[in-house]
Amino acid sequence: MTDIYEKINELYDRKREIERGGGDEKIDKQHQKGKLTARERIDLLVDPGSFVELQPFIEHRSHDFGLDKVKGPGDGVVTGYAKINGRPIYLFSQDFTVFGGALGEKHAEKIANVMDLAAKNGAPFIGLNDSGGARIQEGVVSLDGYGHVFYRNAIYSGVIPQISVIMGPCAGGAVYSPAITDFVFMVDESSQMFITGPKVIETVTGEKISSEDLGGSKVHNTISGNAHFRHNNEEDVLEMVRTLLSYLPQNNEEKPPKLAVDETDHYRPDLTDIIPFDAVRPYDIRKVIDQVVDDGSFFEVQKEFAKNIVIGFARLNGESVGLVCNQPKFMAGGLDIDSSDKAARFIRFCDSFNIPIITFEDVTGFFPGIKQEHGGIIRHGAKILYAYSEATVPKITVILRKAFGGAYVALNSKSIGADLVYAWPNAEIAVMGPEGAANIIFAKEIQNSPNPEETRKQKIDEYREKFANPYVAASRGMVDDVIDPRETRMKLIQGLDIMRHKKEERPNKKHGNIPL
Repeated sequence: MTDIYEKINELYDRKREIERGGGDEKIDKQHQKGKLTARERIDLLVDPGSFVELQPFIEHRSHDFGLDKVKGPGDGVVTGYAKINGRPIYLFSQDFTVFGGALGEKHAEKIANVMDLAAKNGAPFIGLNDSGGARIQEGVVSLDGYGHVFYRNAIYSGVIPQISVIMGPCAGGAVYSPAITDFVFMVDESSQMFITGPKVIETVTGEKISSEDLGGSKVHNTISGNAHFRHNNEEDVLEMVRTLLSYLPQNNEEKPPKLAVDETDHYRPDLTDIIPFDAVRPYDIRKVIDQVVDDGSFFEVQKEFAKNIVIGFARLNGESVGLVCNQPKFMAGGLDIDSSDKAARFIRFCDSFNIPIITFEDVTGFFPGIKQEHGGIIRHGAKILYAYSEATVPKITVILRKAFGGAYVALNSKSIGADLVYAWPNAEIAVMGPEGAANIIFAKEIQNSPNPEETRKQKIDEYREKFANPYVAASRGMVDDVIDPRETRMKLIQGLDIMRHKKEERPNKKHGNIPL
């Protein structure tokens, strides 16, 4: 007669078998590729001892193509909940040792179930992706499974933070779930994303390319913009995920966590020397950021994509903020198609999760050119206008040097809803730069002058003196104050403090129609 202890022993035997995934041989192959197993990744990501697995005993129920003879522990995915930095999260981790991590009916069901739990309980959701795509042997059922996951990615967008970590191949339909999530992390040399792989492309178009060159981490972080972060090993990538979460709230009804800060002196004398007085000389906006935000707190997003704009999270006096900053080191800080997309999506994320937005502005305008116009710069640039206009979180702009044309309006001007706009005393705010404006306004005078070049210089100085300064805009209420650059950090901290309880309503509607 069996007793309870035999049943308990059987339970643990079954769990040990499940934890072995596809078996020792396949685990060794995973390690030989420099990759960790699904469970090893979870252990690295979450607080020690906090992971609780859900539905480990689920198995597929397919009989075609020999699947009835293959068990597939957990159906190739580990799901559950845990804590990161002491706060709850929900997750899945695909197991490449079981069916190559391919998604089938029950695999998708497990993911959908844990996503629902994350949404119900208001906690971030993390997907550790390592999958060969849809499980072909299950046919259309696997595609239906993807649909259930995509649907939840979409309806929970803006409700809970969603993070995708690509730790192996991610092909076909598998890439659309990460694309809908808020942030995508990749591992150098071992993770790829593409709709159609190299072999299919070669068959259809004749083009030859490697998996890495087609959809590797560098490609998606520098060219396509489909990913936000990358590192050369899984351990560091997972640590970056933990860092990112420290800036975010648990859900859209909470505010980000605030850290204790001892610093009381917010005066920054070095700020006067960072930005060249000459408006055409470049500089690195990150040096300004480092002076203004809490020491070492800037966490840049999409560092390698659209380098003419810098975005990321930081802390000001312990509070999380989102930064959107022109980068004069690249394209003179002008806005193009990619930088518009990059900034707009980040602005909308911050607004979704109650993170105040600070804009450091030094912009020449929208970048000119046939390629930009034909590529849809009108539509893409409008995304920034739309994102700032619909955002209801505290929004502060600091005009550091140049603010010209439509780009001035788009970058959180008072007219599209900025709460506070500050300008440094050397700021130039105008329809266009003094050189271009003088050439148009005084064209006849310059042309008819006995010394056209000298007249041109005089007219440029005249225009700069009369219009290209912050005081004209300040006199019209478009700038709230012209500030000493050294007091920038203090002014921002004061602004955030006074807007701590900001409430702003929008017209009741289903949703707007952003110019995608």
